[in-house]
Amino acid sequence: MTSAQYASFLPAKYRDVVPPVSTTWRWRDLDVHIARSRTSDAPVKMMALHGAGGHSGALWPFASLAASRGADVLFPDMPLYGRTVVPDAGKVTYLDWVEMLCDLVVAEQDRDPRPLVLFGASMGGMLAYEVAARTGAVADVVATCLLDPSDPDARSAAARFGFLGRYAPKPLAFTAALLGRVRVPIRWLMDIDSMSADPELSALCASDPLGGGVSVPVGFLSSYMSFRHFPPEHFYGPEVTLVHPGADEWTTPELSVKFLDRIAGPTKSVMLEGCGHFPIEEPGLSQLIETMEDIARKHGWRPS
Repeated sequence: MTSAQYASFLPAKYRDVVPPVSTTWRWRDLDVHIARSRTSDAPVKMMALHGAGGHSGALWPFASLAASRGADVLFPDMPLYGRTVVPDAGKVTYLDWVEMLCDLVVAEQDRDPRPLVLFGASMGGMLAYEVAARTGAVADVVATCLLDPSDPDARSAAARFGFLGRYAPKPLAFTAALLGRVRVPIRWLMDIDSMSADPELSALCASDPLGGGVSVPVGFLSSYMSFRHFPPEHFYGPEVTLVHPGADEWTTPELSVKFLDRIAGPTKSVMLEGCGHFPIEEPGLSQLIETMEDIARKHGWRPS
């Protein structure tokens, strides 16, 4: 699967993709693949984060929109997804995802202290929030979704069979203790078929061997479903902007707004009109771009 295949679903004016440069970052025993578009004189950097069913190639057309506007962009493939090389996939947990991203943010900011905006898509939204809370090194958080796995309603929405998601933590923990390294197709457990309002795009996501077509260990699923994110009542910054697809039939806006409303620090909410979970439709896509441009302006960006 290529970025061009995913870009073909965007409105015509947004289909020209700035090609990324593939780089590798060594973290513990992993070779983490990071797609980049370097702009050394850009006033702001953006790190994009994917969720279950995604990878940097699938979502690069969105990252390219920032790169084409002069931002310095990086997009890591999370372990189990994309082109990141994992020597022992059976032991990967959700906490590994969180810790890897924290270390990457710190390493990036130690090397280059320009303001860093985290953009989290789908499950990546909560990852962006968590990394910002843990590192204190992020200038802004933008999330298409804030699906808190400690919320039974959120788990129910994410799962292919809602009642199983609602009651998942205890049965999964028991199963993981015995079969934690066993890998199962993510599309069996999460409703990847609802990724987009366009059935062809959903089918592409579900069959992508680097994204929705991967198999993940039971232990990873258990660690995600039982994870407790940083309490929003104690989160005082940076600003969190929710850019939720307004017509998302997989994870409805209400679930994300419920978490956003608990955040103690500054927040903002923008509903992307007409967009499904994978936000390709207008006018919502243009609203997303305008919101990202407004955030970039806060950090010195000006349109060329």
